[in-house]
Amino acid sequence: MTWSPEAGRTPDGLSLALAQAVVSAVDAVGGYAGGVYLRTRTPDLLMLAVLAGLPGPLLRPWSRMHVNRPFPVAEAYRSGHPVYLGDAEETMRRFPQLMAGLPFPFGSLCVPVVGGTTPLGVLVVLRYATRGVPVGGADRRRMEELAERLGEELAALERDGHPVEWEGEPRLLRLPSDTARPLRVGRFEWDVDSGAVTADEEAHAILGHGSTASAVHTMEAMTAGLLPDDVYGLWALGHRAARSAEPRVRRMRLWGPDSRPLVVELTGRGENGHRVAGLLLDPGAEPVVPEAADRVPRGMLSLDRTGRITYVNRRAEQILEHPRAELAGRILWEALPWLANPAYEDHHRAALFSDAPVYFLARRNPKQWLSVAMFPGRDGVTVTVIRSGRPGHTPDPATQAGAGSGKPADRSAVLYRPVALAIALTEAVTARQVSAVVTEELLPAFGGRQLAIYLQHERRLHMAWETGFPPGFLDRFDGVGLDAHIPGVETLTTGRPLFFESMEQLAEAYPGIPLDTDVGARAFLPLIASGRPVGSCILGFDQPRGFSPEERTALTALAGLIAQALQRAQRYDTEAALARGLQDALLPHRLPVVDQVDTVGRYLSGTQDIEIGGDWYDVVETGSGLALVIGDVQGHGVAAAATMGQLRSAVRAFALTGHEPQEIMSATNQLLIGLDPGQFASCCYVLLDPATGTVRAVRAGHPQPVLRHPDGRTEVLDLAGGVVLGVDPDASYPVTELRLGHGAVLALFTDGLVEKAGTDIDEGIERLRSTLADTGRLSLAETADRVIARAGLDDDRPDDIALLLAARRDPSC
Repeated sequence: MTWSPEAGRTPDGLSLALAQAVVSAVDAVGGYAGGVYLRTRTPDLLMLAVLAGLPGPLLRPWSRMHVNRPFPVAEAYRSGHPVYLGDAEETMRRFPQLMAGLPFPFGSLCVPVVGGTTPLGVLVVLRYATRGVPVGGADRRRMEELAERLGEELAALERDGHPVEWEGEPRLLRLPSDTARPLRVGRFEWDVDSGAVTADEEAHAILGHGSTASAVHTMEAMTAGLLPDDVYGLWALGHRAARSAEPRVRRMRLWGPDSRPLVVELTGRGENGHRVAGLLLDPGAEPVVPEAADRVPRGMLSLDRTGRITYVNRRAEQILEHPRAELAGRILWEALPWLANPAYEDHHRAALFSDAPVYFLARRNPKQWLSVAMFPGRDGVTVTVIRSGRPGHTPDPATQAGAGSGKPADRSAVLYRPVALAIALTEAVTARQVSAVVTEELLPAFGGRQLAIYLQHERRLHMAWETGFPPGFLDRFDGVGLDAHIPGVETLTTGRPLFFESMEQLAEAYPGIPLDTDVGARAFLPLIASGRPVGSCILGFDQPRGFSPEERTALTALAGLIAQALQRAQRYDTEAALARGLQDALLPHRLPVVDQVDTVGRYLSGTQDIEIGGDWYDVVETGSGLALVIGDVQGHGVAAAATMGQLRSAVRAFALTGHEPQEIMSATNQLLIGLDPGQFASCCYVLLDPATGTVRAVRAGHPQPVLRHPDGRTEVLDLAGGVVLGVDPDASYPVTELRLGHGAVLALFTDGLVEKAGTDIDEGIERLRSTLADTGRLSLAETADRVIARAGLDDDRPDDIALLLAARRDPSC
């Protein structure tokens, strides 16, 4: 399911179950934030479905989690065992890559959620570090009990036909918290199962219903003026209160329609576990606290844990040059866009993840610097701001102590990028993926507009990637030798980066060099890994600019990371080529030429790894007719390829010795069980008489073939079948008989052709059927190319594809 604030405000059953589990888990172990990762329709990919206690944008880099990544969530899901981390030292020892991106002292508890025996996701709670004290047994038991209960609820949803999967952004959830003395009180009764609600006049007035109050009868209408994450949290709290075994008051903060903070208190009625009594509290202006804060000679703001500004004192209004009415109730970095900087985001994360104050300098505009301090707590963050006389100087001793060297914030952003780029490069496998990561991470960090990457091969530089340059401008440099007097070559041969603050400087240093523009700056970086030259990288800028010492250092360090990633990618490409060559050797190089029947085969390797697949096809001339065979061995790698080769040889041998189709399938099944009880394979065997068109087919767990009739009508066949090969030694494989007319085309394929992440397999089969129906006038080879082309365009295809087409030809043509 995909959710957005516009997609619906009332939580569905899956969202509600996740929300209640998160709220309960955070409360049970004293956490300050939590969430649930769920599986997706993409194999081996988890998605953050619910997030409580932290701003969603600050956690976006970690919202998608591949199960093979070296992170606690992935390990918990992959291994089926909880991962408990008490502090930063333990996290650094076990998961250094996590600490590279989140270098803050915090503890985490990750417990797998399992429905029956099926892994569904991971329940996560974050809390302050216990500093050398491991997670206690009581907290472990509470987490595991809640994860087990959530697994049971999710399994029940699946049994009722509701898939437990997540796609898209996480739902944000506000956690319950304590509040101050109320001044206005409204009351309501709520049936959480039906959503029906009755409220008194004061509750309607607090929520701003006015003349529409008489028409408000549901909780959805009652909360129409509230923020989506507040509504979501309220539903979760209501269900929790309704099902509580004891009459405990549960409380949370809300934002009213006029951006004033409100408080709601819920108590279960104990009537069949579905009715809740509610109090809506409006604390009012609370004049004493603002009056005291306004006397403080520094700006003060209060943020909740989602990043929303809850209070602004008078001095902050003056420093930030925004009135309270413009700031209160808004997200910090949306209200103050100059804070939307990677370095400042990292400081905000530090305040939210740990319990220690955070100090830093921020540049509001080219002439104004602010000393910022963040003081975190379980329910939010208090922020103080004062003007700084100049970069590197802070008049406040506390800020001076915490700010370290007091370097400008843009320099911090530069130093932040190597970590972000290093994390992103670990996901890149091919040279193209590495180049794409550099484009997405490096250019925005330094304000660049052009990028070119050249790789060295046999003492020449060949272009691997370019973006932003005029079309064709860089072609003249492709294949240039290492003796050429140009900066892209000399940066590699000398190992020194070259920086030109303007195109005039570049032209003076290299007279006669072609220039793509009259203005701008250039940086030429050597790509050297482990002392070996890999290539060179060119960064281009639209305007002249200087390069500070920090920027030069950071760019040089980034070039080393890029070189290592490209060197790894080159090894991958070499190994992939060898693997594909071996795969090609296992498939038939030429199909037999037979009277009255044309056959065409196609094979497409998966693109996500270099391991060999187990897909195969074959065409065998037998004494009984023409055998069309297609199969798919489970998994990838040498074992799958070896098994595939053995099965192909076995089927061919059985067919040539005159066995019947059902005998061939049964014998192949027995062979696979004898070879390796741990592997299985699907297969479809079709015996066609070219003269009469008679077909006898058997199927072992394989996708149904698609048949295009001579009149163009195309259908998915319904062949009887048995279980996949390698599972049941007593399995039987019934034979289905049909007839192919002259001009009919039969398509056999493996599931990689019709399966695609995020879509139902039936959509892929329908796409194949429709494509085959539209190829009536094409040759069989052209038909095969068109059918397979769509899958071939997917750059991140996890599975191999095999396709075998057979067309019965009219002998008179």
